[in-house]
Amino acid sequence: MASDLDKIKEPVQKELKEFEKRFKESMKSSVPLLDKITYYIIQKKGKQVRPILVFLCAKICGEINDSTNIAASLLELSHTASLVHDDVVDDAYERRGFFSVNALWKNKIAVLVGDFLLAKGLEIALATKNYNHLQTVSNAVKQMSEGELLQMEKARRLDIDEKVYFEIIRQKTASLIAAACSAGASSTTTDENLINKMRVFGEKVGMAFQIKDDLFDYGADNIGKPRGIDIKEKKMTLPLIYSLNNTDKSTRNKIINYIKNESQNDERVKEVISFVKSMDGLQYAEKVMNGYTDDAIEILKTFPESDARNSLEQLVYFFTTRSN
Repeated sequence: MASDLDKIKEPVQKELKEFEKRFKESMKSSVPLLDKITYYIIQKKGKQVRPILVFLCAKICGEINDSTNIAASLLELSHTASLVHDDVVDDAYERRGFFSVNALWKNKIAVLVGDFLLAKGLEIALATKNYNHLQTVSNAVKQMSEGELLQMEKARRLDIDEKVYFEIIRQKTASLIAAACSAGASSTTTDENLINKMRVFGEKVGMAFQIKDDLFDYGADNIGKPRGIDIKEKKMTLPLIYSLNNTDKSTRNKIINYIKNESQNDERVKEVISFVKSMDGLQYAEKVMNGYTDDAIEILKTFPESDARNSLEQLVYFFTTRSN
């Protein structure tokens, strides 16, 4: 998969290298402890798909420039901050197979590091007067917080339907991906139609991306054995919502009782997974995911063919066929 991503990055490879240098600089601090932690975060960085989206969406709309770099830094700093905070909220001690910041330095320090990263993003945007990017990303971060809180509220009562679920993932996951795409576009064009088109494209990609994550929990097809992590955390994902809405009342009550009161019991979790599979919940979720994927590709087809457009198409499929 890494080689696939390398190929996707080709049209903006030079610009991404320059961005990485700038991004490392932006993380530096005069406080030794903070510098040590940010260095650790950089060493364990993920695929950096948001900066890739920023640069490709910028290139499809015009000429990459300094504003594009600012947008990519702001997005990546905000995303990294949200991951650090998420690990605290979820009591997670691993991130991408490595110890999380809160596992190594405890929660208080992790929260402050997340705050520092958010503040650095704001500082960069303000110092360069990139107010549009600041507004775009601030709105996305606000939506991410609202989405997480809505999910927590619903997890207590387990009274979630598809409409609420889509609103949660639109805010929680799709908002930042949509922000990356629209900020990239707005760095190279003032055409509001193009910027909005890229925002909608990003939102569709983000929705598909999150549904793919839902499917990982069930070990669908070739993505490993069922994990059941979402079930243990009482998160109502699309395969489960669909299955509960299409079964009889007594089975529904039984499954909800398992999730509400026995979600730490591995046998009960296995029963919930088997139930979802028997109700074709995975096939349904995959069908919905493919619908969002098709919508995203259709938007791209309205742009002239180019290396950037081809890479964005490949990136959409990379998101929905990935194995981790």
